[in-house]
Formats: sequence, C-alpha cells, structure tokens
Amino acid sequence: MPHPASRYLAEGPHVGIRHFTHADSAEFTARARQSKELHHPWLFPPDSSSAYSAYAQRLIEDPARAGFLVCEKDDGSVAGFININNIVHGAFQCGVLGYGAFAHAAGRGLMREGLGLVVRHAFGPMRLHRLEINVQPANAASIALARGCGFRLEGFSPDMLFIDGAWRDHERWALTREMCGPH
Repeated sequence: MPHPASRYLAEGPHVGIRHFTHADSAEFTARARQSKELHHPWLFPPDSSSAYSAYAQRLIEDPARAGFLVCEKDDGSVAGFININNIVHGAFQCGVLGYGAFAHAAGRGLMREGLGLVVRHAFGPMRLHRLEINVQPANAASIALARGCGFRLEGFSPDMLFIDGAWRDHERWALTREMCGPH
C-alpha cells in the first residue's frame, strides 16, 4: 500500500524518504534476505525481526543517528535505506552516511535520487555542514553513487572498519553544503 505523500520528509519524481518505523520490520528484513548476494561482502543489514528491532531502535532514539527509508512513490515499497551516523553538531556539524539498495531496486537510479533527497534534508532541516561516506575501494556501485551525487574523494584509510571478519581499507568521500549550492 502506498504511503501518503505526507509521510515523506522529501520526495522526488520516483522516490520519497521517510524515517524508519518498527512497522517496517517484515518488509525490510525480507528485502535484506533477498539482497544478501548483492550486499556481500560490503554490508549486512538486519535480516531478522529481532535484529531489525534493535537496529531501528538505535536509529529512532539515538540523536547521533538518523535513518531514512527510500520508498518507491508508485507503491510505497522500500527500495533501500540511507543512514546518517556519528552526527556531531557544534563546530563540526557532520555526519557519516551508510546506505544500501535492495536487489529489486538496484540499478534503477532510485538510490541516487534518494541520496540526493537525504543530502538536501541533512543540509537543510538537520543543519549539517558536511557529510562523509566511507567505501571499500572495490565497491564500484557505492563509489559510483557517491561520485554521482557530487561527493569528492578526500583520502584513503587502511584497515579502517572491521567488516565480515577483517579490517577493511576504505576510501573517504565527502560533500559540504557549499558544494551543493543554496538549500
């Protein structure tokens, strides 16, 4: 069932973004299970109701996090997710993005549109100044998304994050409010 437009924080031609809810558990976890091959070895979204409950709770309650579902406007289905983690205010005004498309939506431009909406929301109502993305160098799809949304490559961090049983190298990409123009 489509979500009414009023439930979207922002919307584009094909997608709207909204916050996570506990009611999204069944659809999110089913999509995560269907997308395991697409996501491995880059990310591991929750694929059980208990894991989703803990994940969503952190995104809903922790002021240093904001979670967004990217939903297709025609039917309201969840196409992917974008989280802003490690949000710091004050002089830094920064957050770190993590995201993933679900297999049924991959390659259709929905995440690019959704990431653009999240960026505008972060630099607008959330009043952030800088967003960062850390990407494993072999994750071509994620790098293409970052680049396509205007993020610039700022550096390389060896052994940055512990993922799938090992410390993984990451490229650091960033975008500032000034790089996007007025909001």
